[in-house]
Amino acid sequence: MYFRPRKGCYAVALIWAVIWSITTHESLPGGSLFGFLFLYLFAVIGGKIMGLIKFPGLPPLPPLLGMLLVGFLLRNIPVITDIVLINVKWGATLRSIALAIILARAGLGLDPKALKKLKGVCFRLSLGPCLIEACTAAVISHFLMHLPWQWGFMLGFVLGAVSPAVVVPSMLVLQAGGYGVDKGVPTLLMAAGSFDDILAITGFNTCLGIAFASGSTLQNVFRGVLEVAVGIATGGLLGLFIRYFPSKDQTHLVWKRAFFIIGLSMFAIFSSMYFNFPGSGGLCTIVLAFLAGLSWSEEKKEVEKIIKVAWEIFQPFLFGLIGAEISVASLDPQTVGLCIAILAVGLIARVTATFILVCFAGFELKERIFIALAWIPKATVQAAIGSVALDTAREQKDKQLEKYGMDVLTIAFLAILITAPIGALIIGLAGPKLLHKTSDTNRESHTYEEREGIEIHGPA
Repeated sequence: MYFRPRKGCYAVALIWAVIWSITTHESLPGGSLFGFLFLYLFAVIGGKIMGLIKFPGLPPLPPLLGMLLVGFLLRNIPVITDIVLINVKWGATLRSIALAIILARAGLGLDPKALKKLKGVCFRLSLGPCLIEACTAAVISHFLMHLPWQWGFMLGFVLGAVSPAVVVPSMLVLQAGGYGVDKGVPTLLMAAGSFDDILAITGFNTCLGIAFASGSTLQNVFRGVLEVAVGIATGGLLGLFIRYFPSKDQTHLVWKRAFFIIGLSMFAIFSSMYFNFPGSGGLCTIVLAFLAGLSWSEEKKEVEKIIKVAWEIFQPFLFGLIGAEISVASLDPQTVGLCIAILAVGLIARVTATFILVCFAGFELKERIFIALAWIPKATVQAAIGSVALDTAREQKDKQLEKYGMDVLTIAFLAILITAPIGALIIGLAGPKLLHKTSDTNRESHTYEEREGIEIHGPA
């Protein structure tokens, strides 16, 4: 046991030495490669530390919060900032790769049985709160921050997604304790969360295409619809291609399918930016992954495991780089205050809408309150798409659009920082008080999952 850490240290030192011999100054403090390696290492450590922080009876805090804080600290501690330099272009590239992976996971996580058999309440939870919060945030940001309407709705859809990375672990803790199991509350929230995210990503990509299109309003709307159509059509063709190639008689089939899913997802994201159709790439990725997985039966789970590993590798890059984009010195206190105000108003609208939408669905008052509060946490989708608008604006080299993009990124950062820990704590504290406890913790599978034939998946 004592030799393993030493062997690991030797291996890391050897890897660094080899990289240094190839890149020389780039691997030393102040070099781009050193900056990325330093950020990645400490983002992983920050995530591990955050995961170790536990409170009795509560779910652990999400590791992604530690990764985000590490990136933020590295950017704003004076001495470290001078030696940890992040190349803007390569940072955007790594975030885009992480975006492609998370969207591929979202597409594979869509269960066709759930799409066919979703109950009305789950369907309403998937659509209503996201749309209402997005529209509320769009209106408020337009009048408070003077964002153009398309940017306001883009910001709204960034805020509109709930985070399965926070909700799912919290629901599993409650489910293990038997809370809400008799009514299927944990399963309902886990199932609806995936579709909520898909709607937010689709809406964001549509607004992204409109925001960076030139021409009249009517032309921009038409272009947005066109980008959606192109994304769906291209994703459909690529998805059908992956369903039959590579053929089933080949060896290492699961690895090859995972390779094609990730490779084509990255190709869709980057090529859509190259051809100035930024709204098509994300939707194309979701559609191709969903269609490809329809005919894979049991092999689909194995492909998901491989893509999950890829996500775990790139997750520290994504959240660390998001945090590293935020500089305290460049933040305007008024802008931060307005962002928090928009976030607060949007959350109030979301919670209120969620409470109303689950009425007349057989839930008691306490259960409706819990479902509304459980729909607060935000994290993964905000990190995945929060910086896309800023990266696209930098490609356009438009200072005004870069300012709008930074506003969107700032509110995404604040949304993760504020709602992820608060949401996890609220779920952990309110669950035992607002939900009924049953002694049969397996009862839910007979009352909801087996009755509806739904399997729970999530993009994070």
